[in-house]
Amino acid sequence: MNIGEQMDRIARFFDREYAGYVDDRMALSALADRMGDPILELGCGTGRALIPLASEGHQVTGIDASPAMLALARTRAEQAGVASRMNLIEGDFSTADLGGPYRFAFTLMNTFLHLEDLDAQVAALKHWRQALAPRGLLLIDIFNPDVGQLASLDGRLEWEQTWTEHPGKTATMKFLARIVDPAAQLMAVNHIYDEIAPDGTLRRTVAAFNLRYIWRFEAELLLDKAGFALEEIYGDWDLSPFSSDSERMILLARRAGRK
Repeated sequence: MNIGEQMDRIARFFDREYAGYVDDRMALSALADRMGDPILELGCGTGRALIPLASEGHQVTGIDASPAMLALARTRAEQAGVASRMNLIEGDFSTADLGGPYRFAFTLMNTFLHLEDLDAQVAALKHWRQALAPRGLLLIDIFNPDVGQLASLDGRLEWEQTWTEHPGKTATMKFLARIVDPAAQLMAVNHIYDEIAPDGTLRRTVAAFNLRYIWRFEAELLLDKAGFALEEIYGDWDLSPFSSDSERMILLARRAGRK
């Protein structure tokens, strides 16, 4: 299965799991106000980040490979009354026609790392550059690789969280299983959701995909190769400076050159 099909399987879980995640909201809002419209999200999922920007009055476009994710995004946009300010595209964000030109584009929560090799990452960056206006801004949010943590990932199940929509109803438990190939810089990830009904019946849903993690200076070289000029690197959504201890690597890069 491709990444769109994998994410289709867990769209409803993903939507519930990250509904309350707002760490990036203030920074994205500030950058959107600074850069102006139109705005593009690469891998928009169910619209968690895009809908608040549309609610603030911005004209936004989102692309995602998962029809199920986009269906939820459309429903959320209609409920929020912002569907007229949102354009949603189903397709591969590294090759599909993105429209534009956009003044600000962003990709969040490790989505960039779904590109599984160097050539794919460079090709996607060049594709995104063409969708940006001159001096347009690209934000990439990925995790900062921790050597010790990566070495500890051996495929064992790790419990993440449990939630219940309504008391006495089905509970959902989320687990992760990850294993790393350091030579390829690939992390094989399994997102596992167990739904446990009140009678004890269990239903398991699994989505499996790879992430190709990258290091700080590798990221800088990738951006330079694709025609971007790095502006800033932050270590968190409070826009603190990037350091060895940072959990995130948030890259801001300008489209460079005229062509």
